[in-house]
Amino acid sequence: MPPRLFDGRRLYDARRAARRTQSDVADELGVSPSSVGSWETGQWPPDAEKLAALAVSVGRDLEDLFPRPGLPDLADLRCDAGIYRQQVPQMIGTKSAGPVTNAEKGVRRLGEQFVEPLAKGYGVSVEALLAAQERSFGHEVPPPATEVPKSLAEKINYLLAHSYPGPEESPSDEDLARHVNEHAGARIASEADIRALRTGVETEASPVLRDGLADVFGVSPMYFQPNEATARQVVEGLQLLASGNVGKVAARGLGKEGLSADLLAYINEVAAELQQRDLPGAEGPRQ
Repeated sequence: MPPRLFDGRRLYDARRAARRTQSDVADELGVSPSSVGSWETGQWPPDAEKLAALAVSVGRDLEDLFPRPGLPDLADLRCDAGIYRQQVPQMIGTKSAGPVTNAEKGVRRLGEQFVEPLAKGYGVSVEALLAAQERSFGHEVPPPATEVPKSLAEKINYLLAHSYPGPEESPSDEDLARHVNEHAGARIASEADIRALRTGVETEASPVLRDGLADVFGVSPMYFQPNEATARQVVEGLQLLASGNVGKVAARGLGKEGLSADLLAYINEVAAELQQRDLPGAEGPRQ
C-alpha cells in the first residue's frame, strides 16, 4: 500500500509552531537531535514506525501531518502503532516475527491465535486488522455499507436526500402530504403531520400513511416498517443508482442475497428511463 507522505518542511513548521526544539523531539523519540535535523532538511526520512510518535511530539494529528493516499495494509497498521517487527514476538507469544512477516508480505495469512493479540497491540478492531491483511495479499476490501436508517424520520430524510439527484428538487412537506392523500383517497395527513414525522417530533404513522409515503418514493411499504433487511435493500439500490451502474444491475440482477425483486424492478425502470433520455432525439426530463 502507499506509504505515508513525509515532508521534512512540514515537520519543521509543525515543530516550530509547537515551540519544540529538535532536542525535545529527539529525546521523546530516542534519537539524536542531528537525526531530527536530517529528517527536516530532507536528507533522509524517519522510519515509518516513528511517524506516529513524531506527530504526537509536535502536537499534530498523524493523518494531517503525514497523510496516506489509500487504505492501510498489515505493515501499515504495525508502523502506525509504532511497533518494529522485532517487537512483534513478545506481542503474539512466539520466538520470531515470522507469522506477521509472512502475512505482511502476502505469503501466509495470520493464524487465528494471532489475530486478536495483534489487533489489540495495534489499537484497531479485529475487522480492521483482517481487512488490512487482505490488502497485503492484494485483495481490496469493499467499504462497509452505509448505515441503514432506522427511525421514520431517518428513513424519510434518507430518501429525500438520495432519491432526487442532480437539479431535480425533492418534494416539500406539502407535496408529500398531497401525494399521500391522493394515494389514500382521503385527507389523512397535513403538511404539519409530514413535518412532524420528518423532524422526529412524531415517531409513529398509520399503515395507510406509511403506504402513501412508500408510493411517493417508489419503495416497498416494508421500508417504513421496523424491517432492517428491506431498508438495507432500498439503501443498496439507491447507492447503485448513484454509482451510475444501473445498466449493469438491469442486465444481471443481484439474486436472493441482494436487492428484492420489487426493488430490482423499480431500479430497472429507472435505468430504462435514464437510457431513453440519453438516446439521440429523446425528450428531456419530464417537468
